[in-house]
Amino acid sequence: MATRIGRAELLAVGSELLVGETRDTNSGDLARELASLGVEVQRASALPDRLEPVADAFRSALERADLVVSTGGLGPTPDDLTREAIARVTGATPHVDPELEAWLRGLFERRGLPFIEANLKQAWLIDGATALPNPNGTAPGWWVELPSGKVIVALPGPPREMRPMWHDQVLPRLRAQGLGTDRAAETLRLTGIGESALVELVGEEVLRRRNPEVATYARVDALDVRISTEADGERTAAELLDAALAELLPVIERYVFARGDETWPDALGKRLAGRTVATVEIGTAGRVAALLGGAEWLVFGELLAPESALAEAHPDAEAFALRMREVAGADVGLAVRARERDGDMTVTVAVALADGDVHQVTRTAFLGGDMGRRRAALIAAAELWKRLGPA
Repeated sequence: MATRIGRAELLAVGSELLVGETRDTNSGDLARELASLGVEVQRASALPDRLEPVADAFRSALERADLVVSTGGLGPTPDDLTREAIARVTGATPHVDPELEAWLRGLFERRGLPFIEANLKQAWLIDGATALPNPNGTAPGWWVELPSGKVIVALPGPPREMRPMWHDQVLPRLRAQGLGTDRAAETLRLTGIGESALVELVGEEVLRRRNPEVATYARVDALDVRISTEADGERTAAELLDAALAELLPVIERYVFARGDETWPDALGKRLAGRTVATVEIGTAGRVAALLGGAEWLVFGELLAPESALAEAHPDAEAFALRMREVAGADVGLAVRARERDGDMTVTVAVALADGDVHQVTRTAFLGGDMGRRRAALIAAAELWKRLGPA
């Protein structure tokens, strides 16, 4: 009897993942997609090319999850042990499947290459397993349905092979079986507050709840707060999410500049509402342009070295912001000046609006160097967002 897939675990097999030679991007891609489909990913593990650890990982994952997805370990060499591990856990004996063998031999024949018998390992199957075609490589995947109704999916490690197999072969099967539970989530993107200050503001009790679950993530460009809920039998996930947002937003709304996957250009574009911006940055090495440069509303950008005659002749950021409006004919002028002092970055930001109103502030960005310059750009974006006011 098939089990509706509500919880999953991910296993990345390959010793290269544990010595830093290769990054595991597969688990992140799979986790993101499963979460969007209402499946809770409980754990993601990286494993060496050794039979016992891999078999133990499959065994323990099957005790907790409805679905176990592995990537890697499906090659023809002795250290590719994912098939052996699945066979050990299920108590099955691998055998060479005649159709897979014919397909595999045909690949080598068409390429004019000798067929080495070690490749037959890639034609293995066990009872209860279905081969997943791999048009981009020589290692078919496995779909294994257990008597308990739980499912094991074994995918190749190279992303160019894994992703098409996942989308074309696995997801249709999972959807047919019944995928996900009633879940809902919302991500709030914050600026102007750190994680420790956020904990104090909203309280540890809120951050320790299980349903709704409120989690914080310090990103490069923002502090993200993700609120996720699961239907509890009395209320739907959407109803629980609405209630959680109604409780949380009044506390943190003044720091929320975006939602979901919105970026700084997205958030500022909403507040600009058709207006244009011209910028000048001094001492930032172009970090403001890197952050905002893709925005259609950014019509002009100027970069000055701190030692340049023009930068030294006009130390007032307000004057630069006004100049940007005039030079570019933009609705808003933004000037940013960064100076490294005592290991941190002193950042002055000026915003000149169309009505002649000019605001200038000076902030300190933690750390100097490139990190300080990146944070200077974020301070500038946050100050512009604040001065533009609600959309």
